[in-house]
Amino acid sequence: MKSVAVLLSGLCLSALTLPALACEKADLVLHNATIYTVHDKAPKAEAVAIKDGKFIYVGNEDGIKPYLCGDNQIRDLHGMAVYPGFTDSHYHLKGVGYREKELNLQGSESLKAMLQQVSAYQQAHPAPARDWLVGRGWIEKTWPEKRFPTLREIDAIVPDRPAFLVRADGHAGIANSRALELAGIDAETQAPDGGAILKDPDGKPSGMLVDNAMVMVTRLIPEPSRADDKDAFVLATNRNASLGWTQIQNAGGIWQDLELLDELRQEGKLKTRVYYALSEGEPAKRLLAEGPVIDPGHMIVAHAIKLYSDGALGSRGAALLADYSDHHSKGLLLTDHDRIMPILIQALKKGIQIETHAIGDRANRLVLDWYEEAFSKVPPEQRKIKEPRWRIEHAQNIHPDDQQRFVDLGVIPSMQASHAIGDLHFAPDRLGPERLKYAYPWKDMIKKGAIIPGGSDAPVEIGDPRIEFYAAVIRKDLNGYQAEGWHPEQALSRVEALKMLTIWPAIAAFQEDVRGSIEVGKLADLTVLTKDLMTEPEENLMSSSTVMTIVAGTIVFEK
Repeated sequence: MKSVAVLLSGLCLSALTLPALACEKADLVLHNATIYTVHDKAPKAEAVAIKDGKFIYVGNEDGIKPYLCGDNQIRDLHGMAVYPGFTDSHYHLKGVGYREKELNLQGSESLKAMLQQVSAYQQAHPAPARDWLVGRGWIEKTWPEKRFPTLREIDAIVPDRPAFLVRADGHAGIANSRALELAGIDAETQAPDGGAILKDPDGKPSGMLVDNAMVMVTRLIPEPSRADDKDAFVLATNRNASLGWTQIQNAGGIWQDLELLDELRQEGKLKTRVYYALSEGEPAKRLLAEGPVIDPGHMIVAHAIKLYSDGALGSRGAALLADYSDHHSKGLLLTDHDRIMPILIQALKKGIQIETHAIGDRANRLVLDWYEEAFSKVPPEQRKIKEPRWRIEHAQNIHPDDQQRFVDLGVIPSMQASHAIGDLHFAPDRLGPERLKYAYPWKDMIKKGAIIPGGSDAPVEIGDPRIEFYAAVIRKDLNGYQAEGWHPEQALSRVEALKMLTIWPAIAAFQEDVRGSIEVGKLADLTVLTKDLMTEPEENLMSSSTVMTIVAGTIVFEK
């Protein structure tokens, strides 16, 4: 018995003297989670470890044990869903900020409700007659009235000070009489090229200005201060983080705003990454002259130029091959070959990405024609980037003859799923049943080999990743409504929809090697939700909420 005791004593001593498992250092550890990596070789994981802003471990619970120790910040997610940080591929950051600051008309369920909002704002914000009342966000597509506001309706609420209320898409707006008077617009005024001044049956201006005609009024509105702009950016980036966005791709802007964003970055107030496109004109000329701006941490990258070819479908500004089904017009072209071609050629030689707004089938065809011509004039050996990954933004109506051209030319269709579930309330009237067959053709484009970076076009739409995912996979409006002509066969799988918000935007921004999926060595951007978008019934998708947003390993939002 004594020998057995000695043996047991020795065994216990040996166990006690075994070296402890080494503690692996990490800045942040997430475990006990359902992680969708968007990495084809290892599509799911249970835990990640992050150090110096990058993933150092992605795998199962057993493998994370060496990191569950010491001073490491450890979070048990209790099975919650984790995704590569969501990216909105088409966003207007400053516009969203001012939507939060000013009269926000988004969500008005009727013309009557919208007018009540304007009236309440007018009463709450009395101002001298010289001060403008400016708002944005109304859209008539789901209103029971099914029409634009009128001059008389706005005059009745705002009679003495100029007012301009911009439609959600930013391509049309309603002015009151005081604003038209200051702009010198009357029954005899001719609209500028690429614009329209809508008229009443008696030939007088209705107050509605479309596309380039809006400038006649907007140029009179006092410019906001630099402090106002900075406040708007802070509001927008904080909002984005709270919704789970880790990057937005800003579709057009000026250098002063880019400098403001960098100032916020240095102050630690820029919560999400920004991939920035400069607007046509002086901003674009400077980018072409100086080259891309790439922050080493990838928080701010300016590598693209934003151009416009046409207007919006709702205001009948989208350029179509044939007349609108409900109006004797083919829409508006906002540029032409001779204006755009020098920009395209120079961009190819300087390694600058081009992203061009095109909604109608005519606009998409023309932009493809212009891109193809530029590619032929500047062959790959003369380009700074051989495969330039040029984009067409929106690409809502693509004629079947042009769909394969995107793939053959290497052009990326950057599309917004939420546009479809809103526009399809009125698109049948605008396009008719035949053209609806190739409207918002997500599935057809993917089958042909295209990638589709997804986004919201906020403040045109709400700017919520849940809505974009829902719209892509369900293709119904948020009330569950779907009508004839909505073509549910164009809906995407959940895997495809997740790629729209993760790896495909990274590819569209030349960033697939550093972000867009959860892999060791990549930037640690994550979105954590309460519900699993990949398995939840469709009626539950919108009830999910953001628990945590992580950018470069830093928790920028937590609920």
